[in-house]
Amino acid sequence: MRSDWVVIGTAFCYLALLFMVAAWGDRRAEQGRSLIGSPTVYALSIAVYCTAWTFYGSVGRAAQYGPSFLLIYLGPTLAMLLAPFTLRKMVRIAAQQRITSIADFISARYGKSSRLGALVAIMALITITPYIALQLKAITVSHAVLMNYPLGADITLENERFWMDRSFWIAMVLAVFIILFGTRHLDASERHEGMVAAIAVESLVKLIAFLAVGVFVTFILFAGPSALLAEVAATPALINSMRLENVPGGATGWVGMLLLAFLAFFTLPRQFQVLVVENVDEQHLHRASWLFPLYLLLINLFVIPIALAGLLLGEGDPDSFVLTLPLSAGLEGLPLLVFIGGLSAATGMVIVETIALSTMVSNQLIMPLLLKVKRLYIGRHGRLADWLLNIRRIAILLILLMGYLYHALIGDSYSLVTIGLVSFAGVAQFAPALLIGLYWRGATRQGATLGLLAGFFIWFYTLLLPGFAQSGWLEETLITQGPWEISWLSPYALLGLSGWDIYTHSLFWSMLANVGLLVGVSLFTRPTLLEQTQATLFTEALHPHLPTTSQLQGQTTEGALYALLVRYLGHGATLRVFTASHTPLNDVESRHQPASGELITRAEQALSGSLGSASASVLIHSVLRGEALDVESVLTILDTTSQALEYNRRLEQKSQELAQVGEELRSANERLREVDRMKDEFVAMVSHELRTPLTSIRSFAEILRDTPDIEGEKRQHFLGIMVLESQRLSRLIDEILDLARLESGRLSLKPVPVDLTQVAQQSSDALARLHDEQGLVFELHTEASPAMVLADPDRLEQVIINLLENARKFANPHQPKIKMRIYAHNGVFRLSVEDNGPGIPTTERENVFEKFYQLKLKESPTIQGRPKGSGLGLPISRAIIHHLGGKLWAETSSLGGTAIQLELPGHTV
Repeated sequence: MRSDWVVIGTAFCYLALLFMVAAWGDRRAEQGRSLIGSPTVYALSIAVYCTAWTFYGSVGRAAQYGPSFLLIYLGPTLAMLLAPFTLRKMVRIAAQQRITSIADFISARYGKSSRLGALVAIMALITITPYIALQLKAITVSHAVLMNYPLGADITLENERFWMDRSFWIAMVLAVFIILFGTRHLDASERHEGMVAAIAVESLVKLIAFLAVGVFVTFILFAGPSALLAEVAATPALINSMRLENVPGGATGWVGMLLLAFLAFFTLPRQFQVLVVENVDEQHLHRASWLFPLYLLLINLFVIPIALAGLLLGEGDPDSFVLTLPLSAGLEGLPLLVFIGGLSAATGMVIVETIALSTMVSNQLIMPLLLKVKRLYIGRHGRLADWLLNIRRIAILLILLMGYLYHALIGDSYSLVTIGLVSFAGVAQFAPALLIGLYWRGATRQGATLGLLAGFFIWFYTLLLPGFAQSGWLEETLITQGPWEISWLSPYALLGLSGWDIYTHSLFWSMLANVGLLVGVSLFTRPTLLEQTQATLFTEALHPHLPTTSQLQGQTTEGALYALLVRYLGHGATLRVFTASHTPLNDVESRHQPASGELITRAEQALSGSLGSASASVLIHSVLRGEALDVESVLTILDTTSQALEYNRRLEQKSQELAQVGEELRSANERLREVDRMKDEFVAMVSHELRTPLTSIRSFAEILRDTPDIEGEKRQHFLGIMVLESQRLSRLIDEILDLARLESGRLSLKPVPVDLTQVAQQSSDALARLHDEQGLVFELHTEASPAMVLADPDRLEQVIINLLENARKFANPHQPKIKMRIYAHNGVFRLSVEDNGPGIPTTERENVFEKFYQLKLKESPTIQGRPKGSGLGLPISRAIIHHLGGKLWAETSSLGGTAIQLELPGHTV
């Protein structure tokens, strides 16, 4: 038998260790060496999501419903994947507006409504109280199992008084811890560094403990996964229990549970506290987005092996398998480590949840009531800072007592997982007001309030009320037959909807009412001016140029502002506000100098961090002269905010457009310069080409005129030269005229069916003598004959001759070679003319088809200096081929030079 004193002593030593870690964290923060500045610590603190439900209840749910337990962790994983779009926005808003809790966040979004904040706070208290009870129940049951195994825990609990219940005293110790490290400062938006450090340590402890029992069960108790699976395979009932079909509600249950976990991750007060309020740097979300899902993977790695082992060995309540399995093996140390791990999971949740709830109680419930008593804030004397801290401390104690009472009176009716899912469905009601408000500016306070009330009522009726019936407080016929025996009002089959699991059923109806009313009422109600301003600040929070100027109108003196802050925050916090605003502190209490806008804004932010945004707004306006904002002023504020955001958005768009237009203009300018250069070269070249034959003809004509007795042979030679130069001049003029006709669209073509192979043969025959004189090797390959196309025969021959002439000019001068090939390709006919010259660089292949462009290849000694020809042949050839519906382009030749490809559509005769 294990000693009760050893177990209790170990538990309280562990809690004492948490005290030391928290104290060390706070001391480091005071020295300016923050522990929570690490993204790893931030990610571990988020693991407060894994409570006693994870530690004990996941195994229990896996034993009952197979892999459905995974959905509870896939939801947060999905949420972390969306962190750059949702959580980052929430973190930035909280930092800008000094948000203290999820109730404060929703209240601030909808015009800093104190009533809406109070509603969220009350709902959070009601929904989270069962969750705190779950943790206390887990501590009680795990202690009973550890001390009385193999006897049942229920037998032990029935004989205990509340003052003998260990969970009661642990709750009291936790109350002391939370009061010491959770209420050190009135400003709830300040980071609880010691508490966060302790939560990070607890996350490591529960992970190590769970992995330890998982390794023991899998590799020691069963000698490895294969041995465990072999025994499971021999038990068909166990195999069936792990099938996907075993998930309650089937496919609908899968979707419902995933959505429930996803929404709860954003809206659980403790998760909002560690994710948003305790965040010191939004960049920490990057590491947390993968480290937290990794943590969830590790802590669930052995859930199914432990569940299967417990079912195989018949170890009683599945919620206790993590304890009973090592106990059944006669171990002493491992069960104690598991108990501490479960205690760590439970206490971490209770600590953060209680801090979040106590902040909501003091800021959203108590403060608005106190502000109605005018003497508390109009009188010039009295200091309320300490009193407000005491209110928060009393709230902590009362919240823990409420959780214990729920555990003692009702908690036995539900399993650990059931209690957790009931709370999940409750806090999920905050999601529409929270998430829709982040992105839809049109959501109004009336819509959010009615949506919350409707969703909460349906949750209460379909999930919480049946718990009272199962505990014997109400007739059980309420569940089985419905109230007044009206079956369609049955909490588990509302309006006749049956066959779903109870959580998906409740989530469906509550979300339908919640979202429907939020959207529907918002469409038909007009938000107040302050709501519109806040909506803009929330929906545009990630905008880089979001205005942060004060929304307040009116004037007050520095003395009045100082007195207000001292009354509610104390001297230290007040001095920090004035120092940050660069306001002199000499005789500030009696100073009548008007307070600057910056000072008023900082004062409101400081009050928001301590009392909540709604109460801060009331207090600031109480000292402003002309505190009621006139319509024109608020419209000006709103218009300035909206117009600035819209102006910035348009300015960015115009800047991008101007940059693009500028780039296009630069490109066009470069192109124009290039065209102008080519035009100048073309004019010079044409002038040269025209002058050369004319000069030659003139010179020989003058010789013949001045020398009448010249020899007949020379006369014939000179006349032959004059004829050739005349032909050259005629060709040049024809090319220029063809170019003019192409540009004006007056080039007339007479397309008829023609054999491309035949035209190619005629063209090559026309140049055969030139090829022979040059010693050029010419090859004609006809792979398609006939190759019928629709073309103007004369123009087509002109193009082919031009291609052959270009190839002859640029072929290798020592061993010139040309290959012409005609072939079919995908319903068209192609003609390629290849040479073995220096080739055309890839960057120049399109340029050679420009009408003013001439290629200069320094590598070829035959074409150095001014290029041969007019440079119009290829542009004219491409234009002719395009008019015939074909293509003309250049590529690399198999001979090493250039290949000009001509393509024309095939024609059926």
